[in-house]
Amino acid sequence: MKKYKSSLNKKQRPLAQMLKKKKRFHRRPKIMHAPFSNRKLGPKRGPRWQIPSVMFFMVMAFVMLILPSVIVIPFITNEKVESGMQEKMTPASKEAETDLGEAVSVAVMRTKSEKVENVPLESYVAGVVASEMPTKFELEALKAQALAARTFVVNHLIHQQADSSDYISDSVQHQVYKNEEELRKTMGDEFQKGMQKIKEAVAATEGQILTFQGKPIHPAYFSTSNGYTENSEDYWDNKMPYLRSVKSPWDEKVSPKFLDQVTYSIEEVATALGIELSGEGAISFEATRTKGQRIKALTIAGETFTGREIREKLQLRSSDFTIKQKNNHLIFRTKGYGHGIGMSQYGANGMALEGKSYEEIVKYYYQDVEISTVDSIAPALAAK
Repeated sequence: MKKYKSSLNKKQRPLAQMLKKKKRFHRRPKIMHAPFSNRKLGPKRGPRWQIPSVMFFMVMAFVMLILPSVIVIPFITNEKVESGMQEKMTPASKEAETDLGEAVSVAVMRTKSEKVENVPLESYVAGVVASEMPTKFELEALKAQALAARTFVVNHLIHQQADSSDYISDSVQHQVYKNEEELRKTMGDEFQKGMQKIKEAVAATEGQILTFQGKPIHPAYFSTSNGYTENSEDYWDNKMPYLRSVKSPWDEKVSPKFLDQVTYSIEEVATALGIELSGEGAISFEATRTKGQRIKALTIAGETFTGREIREKLQLRSSDFTIKQKNNHLIFRTKGYGHGIGMSQYGANGMALEGKSYEEIVKYYYQDVEISTVDSIAPALAAK
């Protein structure tokens, strides 16, 4: 090698050095294998297509495997959330209850027209709540009233004969009911706001009824208590285990109807009761009271009447009354308004003002009851 180098002149040496560099450049490269491939790549060419290949496979995997999951998961999540909300709103299927509410109609005998009006169940309930309870009441009280109104009519539908023309009336004989046209007239400018609140209360309890031992109850209700509700057998003939006397201290605070006074002449009282009374001397009165502090029996001038008889014959607000004689007149002072059995409406509003829910309200005034659904007794309704 030395001889070869020495035989070159100075001009040829740079050329020889260039040839040596050329030979180094063309040495056989080491063989490399690309990932996921059997092709052999040189060190210079590998990086140019190796990265795009990996990216290609990653994109294809994302499209085929991951992307469908990303698209589907939000819908599954939303479906679960919506399903959970439905379960919280009602214990049974909301769709089934809505269909039933539309399918079941109530035949209402209209007092003025003397014609029967077929009304969908939930529309009927809204008409009763708007007619029976002030719309200014708390929403939870309105819900309690909706539950009572629906239970009342469902119980009526189940027990009436299949071939009977025993329609439900739109008066206090059953429940007061007005349609929207009538409510517009009575509510005036408050109609839109009031009915929106009523419909919210009805929708919140849609399909729900009160049951005792699996059967709909007779959900008696009235305006204002005297501080207590009444045992059913102390005013009516029948004893109902869920209609027990309970304290109702809210009425005195919230009801404008808690106290009332009416004066009759002795002659008017004698005529109404069908007895002989003299105004010449003091008239004797002897009374016994019920657990609910109402008159159980009253003996007047030797004749005995129940508290209910006195109330109805003299059109008193309540059977909790006292009598004071002044000359030839008798002054009747009453506490409460209504028969006193079941749920007090003003008492319910008082409970709602204290933060009680409609479930707590109905279970307080109706003892040992459960909140069930109309669809649980749908076969009985379908047979009617």
